[in-house]
Amino acid sequence: MSRSVMVLGGDGFCGWPTALSLSSRGCDVTIIDNLSRRGIDAELQVSSLTPITSMEERLIAWEEVSGKRIAFHNLDIARDYEGLREVLDRRRPEAIVHFAEQRAAPYSMKSPRTKRYTMDNNISATHNLLVALVDLQLDSHLVHLGTMGVYGYDQADTEIPDGYLDVKMPGPGGEWQDRQILFPTTPGSVYHLTKSMDHLMLQFYARNDGLRITDLHQGIVWGTQTEETRKDPRLVNRFDYDGDYGTVLNRFLMQAAIGHPLTVHGCGGQTRAFINIQDTTRCIGIALDNPPCRGERVQIFNQVAETLQVQGLAELVAELTGADIAHVPNPRKEAAKNHLCVSNAGFRSLGFEPILLREQLLEETVEIARHYQARCVEEAIPARSLWTPDNQSGVLEGE
Repeated sequence: MSRSVMVLGGDGFCGWPTALSLSSRGCDVTIIDNLSRRGIDAELQVSSLTPITSMEERLIAWEEVSGKRIAFHNLDIARDYEGLREVLDRRRPEAIVHFAEQRAAPYSMKSPRTKRYTMDNNISATHNLLVALVDLQLDSHLVHLGTMGVYGYDQADTEIPDGYLDVKMPGPGGEWQDRQILFPTTPGSVYHLTKSMDHLMLQFYARNDGLRITDLHQGIVWGTQTEETRKDPRLVNRFDYDGDYGTVLNRFLMQAAIGHPLTVHGCGGQTRAFINIQDTTRCIGIALDNPPCRGERVQIFNQVAETLQVQGLAELVAELTGADIAHVPNPRKEAAKNHLCVSNAGFRSLGFEPILLREQLLEETVEIARHYQARCVEEAIPARSLWTPDNQSGVLEGE
């Protein structure tokens, strides 16, 4: 495969291994990132458990081990529209993968400042990109990383389809007519709210301006390394374990590594969707290989491998590590228990065979947590961001 691809947010947890994967496949890759995630590390005074080298060192290492070069532009696409437009006009990429958004639900609920930052950054970044594509009359295929969290975790026992719901609506004469509508969103944090708003913006620009867009509603990502990031220690991917950015699985693994009980929020009865980081990069590749045609509606895929209840996840980690389990109050405002049934038929129809949590790769993640445990800031592990001041009962954390 030889195509020019721009990866926005290519220094992040999903963006970095995706950029390497696409480069490995023969794409001419350009990363745009303002390195804001590194700045948030400094703000929170807790960094990735794995040591992350500078972007310059990362790119040098990749060229040394692969013989391939990745271009990099330090650019804030939420604030510098003209800079974004200039790079797009000069490079005119065939495809754009958009990861450039603040991705943590707890961080988005931490304070008035982080709520405003998440909203301003995420909405402006997506809208600036869409406006620039129209302004430059670029026919780039835009692949946007969304989240399963836009649907909330209070759904009834019905399967969430790949974006569109078949419904019947009464016609003017009382007859029932078949329609397809977007599956309703019920965001549970400011972060998820921004993704729901992205969801609508993408629909508008596809319909109004004919942009070719794929929207990926991804589950919680687990794992750290991919085939490409294993090639050199300087390429290692992030492992976030803190209460703001660490996923529930990473937090459990870190607690197990330092001999702390696994803190399950509430009764652990909530269900979440999961996917391995290697499958994230595979799904991005599949999406790029199967673009919609100009004039088609937004193509939506549920990018998930499996669903698990949090209590079951804790038991799996305890089984692997010997850790104890403790139940603590939930900082989120959400149902104590839920069922989550998700279709991934779209990706499976294109050949996707997912990695599951019980497979050997989870053991690799356990080993990473143990290997780097000396870098752990133990007091950063608890989730301290409260959805409401009086919210101290319920269940879990997620993305």
